[in-house]
Amino acid sequence: MELRYFELPPIGTNAYLLIAPERGEAALFDAPLEVTTSIAPILEKRGCRLTGLYLTHGHWDHTLEAAEVRRGEVPVYCHVADRGLVEDPSQMADFLLPGLGVEPAQVDVELQGGEVLEILGEAVEVRFVPGHSPGSVLFYLRDQGAAISGDTIFRGGVGRTDLPGGGFEILEGSIRQRIYTLPQDTILYPGHGPSTTVEQERRSNPFVHD
Repeated sequence: MELRYFELPPIGTNAYLLIAPERGEAALFDAPLEVTTSIAPILEKRGCRLTGLYLTHGHWDHTLEAAEVRRGEVPVYCHVADRGLVEDPSQMADFLLPGLGVEPAQVDVELQGGEVLEILGEAVEVRFVPGHSPGSVLFYLRDQGAAISGDTIFRGGVGRTDLPGGGFEILEGSIRQRIYTLPQDTILYPGHGPSTTVEQERRSNPFVHD
């Protein structure tokens, strides 16, 4: 199993591509601008087809190319509370960069949090981590010792909570109850910036720490 990451425009949003060459399959986590052209040569070289797009949340910078990905007959997974943002991105019009538009994308599979999905033959736990958006989720890849955490927590930071449906107390609860309870050596792959670990953030995150 291989994990590739891409930092993409227009605001440095991370996308993650999980590849299982032995299965000829891959899974994509989040869909920023230019993600389709970024992953296409890798999929071709590795002989893999995309089997799912898993959204950490519905904000525009993570969903700009969700519709394009879905056109390749790739099912889109998203928490039910953020489904409306993905299917009707006009709700985010006031927060878009000037001249930028987001195409609506259909959500094929609603997540609730608490599911264990089979992704590329491995069990992946979905943890509900609202606070940055109403439907933020984290994907915990136990066998990889990693979690794709979206915009809930960053290295030395946390996601903004002033957007509709956000709130710091909710975010703090999500981090303490559903991120800091992961194994301490779990690598956190956030929606922006470099990776970190649960242990490092518990110890030194200036916003939520022990």
